[in-house]
Amino acid sequence: MVTNIPTTPLSDPLKTAHSWLHTARFLTEAPQLHHLPDLQIPEVAFVGRSNAGKSTCINTMTQQKRLAFASKTPGRTQSINLFALGKQGATDAVLADLPGYGYAAVPQQAKQRWQQVMANYLVSRSNLRGVVMLCDPRLGLTELDEALLEVIRPRVEQGLDFLVLLTKADKLSRQEANKALSIARLQTAGGDVKLFSALKKQGLDEVALTLWAWAHPPPTRPHDQHPLSPPAARHHASGAGDG
Repeated sequence: MVTNIPTTPLSDPLKTAHSWLHTARFLTEAPQLHHLPDLQIPEVAFVGRSNAGKSTCINTMTQQKRLAFASKTPGRTQSINLFALGKQGATDAVLADLPGYGYAAVPQQAKQRWQQVMANYLVSRSNLRGVVMLCDPRLGLTELDEALLEVIRPRVEQGLDFLVLLTKADKLSRQEANKALSIARLQTAGGDVKLFSALKKQGLDEVALTLWAWAHPPPTRPHDQHPLSPPAARHHASGAGDG
């Protein structure tokens, strides 16, 4: 006689992704590229204009109030900050918080230096797996955002994952949100764009799953693509900087 044996449910991918992000801890601060450790594990960079909500997003994703420093003076952070991820003390991925750019009160010389450091990082960091750009949807993608898109376009063509998060989405009506999504997708030539609100936790689950998938791609045959990776972002090339 065959007896029905209860099966153990598969682990919840969403729970796995969130619990992994909650392990984030400060790794190091690098004011220049040569201060960055030479790592072989996947790295995901967060970029965006000053006051776009980048630090708030990282803190919300990791459920830590002060992991990423949210300065009351936009543009104050001048270093790349790395945060290690991984359970039981092991590190299997890293989040990189890049300095915010474009704040008017910052001296021009400092702006140029930060922008050059970021551009060099995005072009040369060998273990960079994906880039998350944060934008205030009420402003849209600015000239500086589009310049950054141009910098990473060759790497996106080669497989670098890319995601645009429209932050502070709770401040938008549904109509405004849909319009902002449409415009951002046009500006990124069909790239992957999502709404995000730290206050309302909007987009939190989607972003957690995306980051987990970027950092833990399954073994695949050549030309295969992970189902959670944003497919359109890989074809981001044509017209990435067109407004």
